[in-house]
Amino acid sequence: MTRTRLLLPLSLALLTACAQQPRQNVTLEKQSDCPMQLKTGQTMILSLPSNPTTGYRWAIQDSAGGVLKSLGPEVYHNPDDNGLVGSGGQSTWRFQAFATGTGRLRLTYQQPWDPEATPAQSFDCPITVN
Repeated sequence: MTRTRLLLPLSLALLTACAQQPRQNVTLEKQSDCPMQLKTGQTMILSLPSNPTTGYRWAIQDSAGGVLKSLGPEVYHNPDDNGLVGSGGQSTWRFQAFATGTGRLRLTYQQPWDPEATPAQSFDCPITVN
């Protein structure tokens, strides 16, 4: 019984410590924050300006797969949803640092049917996980 009383608070303290890893929010404008330093278990949220009605989409060219894992598909939303057809919004991806090492997160913004064209924009960020 005493052992159970000691293990419960210790378990809760460990869970709380894991859950309090700060999230790292990254945007195209904050690309200067790269290279990015993350800790194992930390979540990285990448938000990039997007307007799918133009035919342009962000495509992941390098996912830093050795150190980051995707927490789901791209999510598009228009925070200023003013009802205007064709207005742009944000594409967001969530990643979690799962292994120590280095990688590169690289995305390009282009029309998928014209892969040989120069991308309109790009995002390139070296990642180090400790």
